[in-house]
Amino acid sequence: MTDVAVATSSQLAADAAYEVAAAGGNAVDCALAAALLTMNTEPGVCALAGSAFITVWQDGMEPVTIDGNVAVPGSGLAAELRGRGAVEVSMDYGGGVETLVGCGSVAVPGSLAAIEHAWKKYGAAAWEAIFAPSIRATREGFPLSSACHYYLTYSGDCVFGRSDDGRRALHHSDGALRDAGTPIVIPHLSDTLDAISREGARLFYEGELAAKIASHCRDGDGMLTREDLSSYRAIERQPLLLEIGDWKIASNPAPAIGGAVLAAMLLACKDLPGKRWNRESLLQLIQSQRACLDFRKRHLDLAVDVGEEVSRLLAAARDGQLLNRSASASTVHTSVVDSSGTGCSITASSGYGSGEMPPGTGLWLNNCLGETELNRRGLDAGPAGVRLPSNMAPSVARRDGTVLAVGSPGADRITTALQQFLISYLSFEMPLGEAIAHPRVHVDTSGEQDRLMAEPGLELPEIDLPVSVFPERVMYFGGVGAAVFDATAGLVAAADPRREGGTCIYEH
Repeated sequence: MTDVAVATSSQLAADAAYEVAAAGGNAVDCALAAALLTMNTEPGVCALAGSAFITVWQDGMEPVTIDGNVAVPGSGLAAELRGRGAVEVSMDYGGGVETLVGCGSVAVPGSLAAIEHAWKKYGAAAWEAIFAPSIRATREGFPLSSACHYYLTYSGDCVFGRSDDGRRALHHSDGALRDAGTPIVIPHLSDTLDAISREGARLFYEGELAAKIASHCRDGDGMLTREDLSSYRAIERQPLLLEIGDWKIASNPAPAIGGAVLAAMLLACKDLPGKRWNRESLLQLIQSQRACLDFRKRHLDLAVDVGEEVSRLLAAARDGQLLNRSASASTVHTSVVDSSGTGCSITASSGYGSGEMPPGTGLWLNNCLGETELNRRGLDAGPAGVRLPSNMAPSVARRDGTVLAVGSPGADRITTALQQFLISYLSFEMPLGEAIAHPRVHVDTSGEQDRLMAEPGLELPEIDLPVSVFPERVMYFGGVGAAVFDATAGLVAAADPRREGGTCIYEH
């Protein structure tokens, strides 16, 4: 039996991991239990019918990334039936967001396939034990987190009011959004999770649930079909590997873009002056973000061959040419390590949410086809089965005797948050909690002009960008969660103060 350290999105999820550890679970079991709980108890922020990437690195073994990303739907569908059934909504969230919701925005979900694949390959606990905390929480009611409440104040009506069961779960009878901390019970969700715990993921992809999901989407002019679900498979990929000092880091490979952008940002900052955060090191950091995010926007987002463009990006970063080129959304993350030296990192997303919930399932469906700032190809994003772009970058790093699992939610802030944490922890050797809490910057490339966003407490350099300094640390800048096992020092975990994170350490 192993000892386990967990950093995840809520204390409720950390407690789920602790429960599975006490039942003999390893790092992967605990990560899966925590991730399942966050997917099902953070309405608006995430949902089970979305996407997930899982990076696992066992001591003495090669690392693996399990790709459970959403895919383009439409298998067996006539061309004239594609690209329909979506509704554009505008929200003031995050300074203004336009996204597509409805059945036409739903991509083929991959989270559950990835979870089952990881459990079959690495798990030690029973499949039912992984689900037990989520079934109990959704049956008895779970508190509406402040992060969920904040997002739902913008999206509760225009997105999550689209289904009767969803509206009743989140709103009072007079239509007012339930307060943060209020117990939430989503009709039918606990029954759905209980059925999956007994029958496995096949129920979702081939059985009764698949029929309900596909029928609901087709009735709403969406593209998701029974064939899309039955043919979906999680894919094992070789992670993208890089070295920082004596650390080796494994992160999300192509066709996802998050790991590549993170790797390029780290390579561009491998020789920061002074080995501490000052004006000079921050200037180089900002330049690396501008260059990498600009490259992503111009080359990666619409690439036909993502792998080829990733190779170009990393080559430019390695030879020092990259810097010469530059003139929440909704995600959750769990990091777990154990005393056997295994690290497991899971990041999951359902986009902004489609608002669609097939009757009798309790499952909110993703709107990943409708995330237009990420999926720039639109609703008809390519042949059925092609994976959509993703910023997610769950990572595991190790050196002799030490393993680190780390990741973050936060759309394009995922990579910049992880970049700054990894430099602070691996290169500057800050304590884990201090490295996570340290103030951050982010180069926002979403508008017509780039803008530097910053938290207070930094000595900002002179730079030719408009600068916005927030009055305090906020979850806009991500929510890093990290767990470490060191053969000498033992286990430690830390969650980001910018989000309602949760941690636990289980020791026999």
